[in-house]
Amino acid sequence: MERRLRQSRSFGVTARLPGAEDVRAAAARIASVAVRTPLLECTALDARCGGRVFVKPEVLQRTGSFKFRGAWNCLSQLSATERRGGVVAWSSGNHAQGVAAAARMLGLPALIVMPSDAPRLKIERTRGFGADVVLYDRATEVREEIGARIAAERGAVVVLPYDDPEIIAGQGTVGLEIAEDAARLGVALDAVLVPAGGGGLAAGTALALGATMPDAKVWCVEPQGFDDHARSLAAGQRLGNEAGGKSFCDALLAPMPGELTFAINSVRLAGGLAVSDTEVAVAMRFAFEDLKLVVEPGGAVALAAVLAGRYDARGKSVALVLSGGNADPVAFARVLAG
Repeated sequence: MERRLRQSRSFGVTARLPGAEDVRAAAARIASVAVRTPLLECTALDARCGGRVFVKPEVLQRTGSFKFRGAWNCLSQLSATERRGGVVAWSSGNHAQGVAAAARMLGLPALIVMPSDAPRLKIERTRGFGADVVLYDRATEVREEIGARIAAERGAVVVLPYDDPEIIAGQGTVGLEIAEDAARLGVALDAVLVPAGGGGLAAGTALALGATMPDAKVWCVEPQGFDDHARSLAAGQRLGNEAGGKSFCDALLAPMPGELTFAINSVRLAGGLAVSDTEVAVAMRFAFEDLKLVVEPGGAVALAAVLAGRYDARGKSVALVLSGGNADPVAFARVLAG
């Protein structure tokens, strides 16, 4: 019941901050179910950026994004009583699929609240994992209110997309693996660039690297117009995005940093970077042509940051997280066509 009350509170989240020990525990918990994605180096990318640039392709993760890590870490710890009512989540697509897949594997009913303008592929795949989907209008409805109401009706546990200790710890396993693989390669990373929506991946990665590779600076990367983390980090307080902003990076359109995630990121991140949709499209084409990877817009922002020179990788060793590969086929074809 304690978990349900805490997680059903969409605003004013009150929970302990996770630590590096929680990330290590999450790594053990997900080891038998999640894909341990490799740390890859591409000579074409090194030549383009003037340094050693590694990519962490979470596009190869179960459900096509890092989100499965946190979902499994959270759902697998639910008690028998909590599992009875199932789970409810809200997401534009990747958290939705991660929660739906983990719920199906654990035999739990799941309902996901998704925006009606989410990519069709993400909606269809969420349903394909066995979850019920309720669509809402981003402009006129509030997903947290819809989800909280349904959770109360069902007696379900709300699985927050980022502001939850178990979610953050699960996402942090990305950073833990980066540090372990870099150490095996004999590489001391100068920086790790991470896409940021609500900030869970950035926070978990920063926790992991702070304990394993403390000299590596963690930067979050966002779409222009949705650079709430960059502005919040500079201001020292959580700031929201202006209404009416547009970006095709659908996975990264959170209204402002999470409470728990910002509490971690405000003291652990080196800063925030922002990239344009045009720069993201260039990165998606590069990933397809040179890395042979399909990367969705939100998953390509870290790559865009180094290709566009938003982060100067010359003479440095840098790791980039390609956080998701659930690209809408029609939109992806337009990107490739230029």
